Amino acid sequence: MAGHTFMQVTPLPLEQLPEWREDRATGRFHHRSGKFFTVEGLDVRRPGGPVPTWSQPIINQPETGVLGILLKRVGGMPYLLMQAKNEPGNPSGPQVSPTVQATRSNYTRVHQGLPVPYLEHFLDRRGRVLADVRQSEQGAWFYRKRNRNIVVEVGPHIEAVEGFRWLSLREVYELLAVPDLVNMDARTVLACLPVQAGAGGREGFAADLARSRDPRAGARHGLGEILSWLSDIRSTVEIHTRPSRLDLLRGWRRAEGRISHETGRFFDVIGVRVEACGREVAEWSQPMIAPVGTGLVAFLVRRIDGVLHALVHARVEPGYTDVVELAPTVQCTPGNYDHLPAAARPLLVDEVMAAPPHRIRYDTMLSEEGGRFYRARNRYVVVETDEDPLPGHPSFHWVALHQLDELLRHSYYLNVQARTLNACLHSLTHAREPVSAGAL
Repeated sequence: MAGHTFMQVTPLPLEQLPEWREDRATGRFHHRSGKFFTVEGLDVRRPGGPVPTWSQPIINQPETGVLGILLKRVGGMPYLLMQAKNEPGNPSGPQVSPTVQATRSNYTRVHQGLPVPYLEHFLDRRGRVLADVRQSEQGAWFYRKRNRNIVVEVGPHIEAVEGFRWLSLREVYELLAVPDLVNMDARTVLACLPVQAGAGGREGFAADLARSRDPRAGARHGLGEILSWLSDIRSTVEIHTRPSRLDLLRGWRRAEGRISHETGRFFDVIGVRVEACGREVAEWSQPMIAPVGTGLVAFLVRRIDGVLHALVHARVEPGYTDVVELAPTVQCTPGNYDHLPAAARPLLVDEVMAAPPHRIRYDTMLSEEGGRFYRARNRYVVVETDEDPLPGHPSFHWVALHQLDELLRHSYYLNVQARTLNACLHSLTHAREPVSAGAL
């Protein structure tokens, strides 16, 4: 599956990227075609927030990309057409990726490259659509980035070309336990896939997971109450963003061919040259965001009246389309807070990091989108708790697992990190039942 995905990535100073240049009028760093994406500065003001003002570089990619997975049934069981795809930011080579993972610039062939295999099944919807929803990406690094997450069921006649393979849904779920193997784009589409998994034949936490995916199981808060809570926060949170020149960003410096924060924390903007086989083009250059440190992304889960709930956080990020999205309980890079007193650290981060092994239900290092982020990795964790650690906190809510699935039928409710954790929770049930169109 991965034999034709060789890639060599060479760091290159930003000013030496042959197809990229800085616009003297706007200060943006852009491709000579005017397509793909730009790196630009952003000034952020959030009155009343823990950090009321800051500036940062951010990726602006206004195109809506396609993240699509083809599904077929073999003996009644769902199989997914997955691709072995290498990206310049992947930490360890090719990853299991969706059938199609392409920006509009890619599939309209701005780069004069090869056509994208299987694209017609998603643009023309040649089959039964099981999921089709626009979702956001990292609001701290992307400015209002959106992708169309789509799953299309096709007949048994579709063959896997070189670089692709039909994998059972169970196999894909099992691969989520392998570090850095299933890429971010596959995880977000998997999260949106409606799956029914009865509790029969399962025991312990897996059985509880399966039962808690049933909408008839009940929940602490009704879905309308959750949506009203989120709408209220979106209506009252004040955040203002303004484009800014990269060369004038407060707290950032450009030296040694990269853009870095003056403290050495957060992330750098770097340049790379890429040589690859098995891609639409054989060679290109680009800027990338390179995080400093490894992140921690965690759900606390708890049984409430016998139903598993996840503690979600209404999180503000400057690049979100609609101000706030529901995020995991903890989402941060702990190293960014090492110099601060305990009171200034994100809520519950220390509790997650100190969780005893018998309480940890999932714990795997996964990497983020390797097409824009250079070796961005997060430790994804699910910790079961018996108590409510933040009773009555206005920014946190307990949401039943079946409500997470319902929210994923709609755009911009669960952020990309929460979608990954939802897919990982699904993987723990190792669902063998076919995808149900009735769940849509």
